[in-house]
Amino acid sequence: MSYIDGFLLAVPKANREKFIEFAAFIDPLFLELGATRVVECWGDELPEGKLTDFYKAVNAKEDETVTLAWVEWPDKETRAQGQKRMHELAQSGDDRFDEDKHPVPFDGVRMVTGGFSMVFEVE
Repeated sequence: MSYIDGFLLAVPKANREKFIEFAAFIDPLFLELGATRVVECWGDELPEGKLTDFYKAVNAKEDETVTLAWVEWPDKETRAQGQKRMHELAQSGDDRFDEDKHPVPFDGVRMVTGGFSMVFEVE
């Protein structure tokens, strides 16, 4: 089964178009490195919880929403190879990682990320 990298981000609501432009620019890199699909979602209906919720997970501010994204890989090994290659590209000075040329429209420090093994799927 596929392997999934999941991401939650707090993004300023005013940066919605910048976020979409950044995703359109950087997400093809995942496909280049072996991913089969990348999905970016903008928070639309995110209820506030008493104990926890999406906003609390990323310490979102009043003027921010939460985005949910995932990268689907054929398997965990392809993902590991893709991550290794991405790190190598970043270290080599690949232009796609130049934050002066391609500013990130969110605070990456508050990003929540993780890898997930699929255990069940319905299509």
